[in-house]
Amino acid sequence: MAVTSDTNIKMELPSVFRRISTTCCKTRSSLGLQKSSPPSTSSIVPEPTTSANYSRGGKPIKVTLIHNPSAGEDAQASGERIVQLIRAAGHKVNYRSSKDRKWKKALKKTCDIVAVAGGDGTVGKVARRLIGSRTPLAILPMGTANNIANTLGITGRSLQQLIKGWNTARCINFDAGVAKGPWGSRCFIEGFGTGLFAEVMYQLKGEKNNGLPSSGKSSEVINSVLAVLKKQLQGYRSIKMTVRLDGQDVSGDYVLLEALNIGHIGPNLDLVSRVDINDGFFDVVFVAKRERAKLSRYLTDRISRKRSRLKFTTRRGRHLQIEWESSPVHIDDAPWPGDEDRIPVRSNAIDVKIQPGALVFLVPKTRRRVRQ
Repeated sequence: MAVTSDTNIKMELPSVFRRISTTCCKTRSSLGLQKSSPPSTSSIVPEPTTSANYSRGGKPIKVTLIHNPSAGEDAQASGERIVQLIRAAGHKVNYRSSKDRKWKKALKKTCDIVAVAGGDGTVGKVARRLIGSRTPLAILPMGTANNIANTLGITGRSLQQLIKGWNTARCINFDAGVAKGPWGSRCFIEGFGTGLFAEVMYQLKGEKNNGLPSSGKSSEVINSVLAVLKKQLQGYRSIKMTVRLDGQDVSGDYVLLEALNIGHIGPNLDLVSRVDINDGFFDVVFVAKRERAKLSRYLTDRISRKRSRLKFTTRRGRHLQIEWESSPVHIDDAPWPGDEDRIPVRSNAIDVKIQPGALVFLVPKTRRRVRQ
């Protein structure tokens, strides 16, 4: 099936299905961020600490659409269908599949918004290239977990409803983070962490037959990952970490440590009850060695579809410094370092800082309130 954009770009949509994708952040200047095309002069761009309604005065919106055709469940809308919906709403669209090696070039073309149809991995991959550009990013959630879309309060609505809402949507500023370590620098949108979740992520990435459903409902995939986490937790040893948060010593033996921009990670692990996506702070979650049983009960409840929320020590901060030995790290939904960046080190020493208001997300009006 071919999808043709308004700029006469044509490509075939591949049918490759993958559950786990690796992402990386290209850098600019000292942080190496890839330079993005500036937003159209006709776009409304809010100041870094405010939000505003997005309005084009009835004029068509120029949309760059990045679509992951293998995201989420099998019965997702095709790229052709998404293009039809955008055009039916009166907008112009330039389509690119995220499987196309040249998809990044589409971000250099002038547009009013960049729309991402896919899951957290695809959203993060595109967002990292838009840091600092002030071009609004609109999510069409089609992934397994959709953690970023959940945080923004835009799940549970049809693609048609979301697209029609762009004309009256709000521009919401969104913090990002950057981690510096032995393998260089990486930007992140969701969060950075080490311990149990990062360990399981490495295992699932490295095993061809990892026990996860190759297709089916998102809930089945999420439950499978929860089961793997629970099983791994039984024999998982806590890690002695040297940790400083904004200069305060918070070292200890931890099963899990996560510095988050959003409230959920991975298989919808609900780690932070009240998250603010634009307060200039991380929410750093610490699961201590003595709290292993509490984490196990939470995973059991989630697998059983019971409503449950983690209640662990959470601290807010702007600057996290952490050092430990022999434990994997994740950046968003991917292990860090990737295979191409891996070098042997005796210990991991990583410096993590917040980048306030680094991104702008376009959020159609919903019944759920987005904390900002």
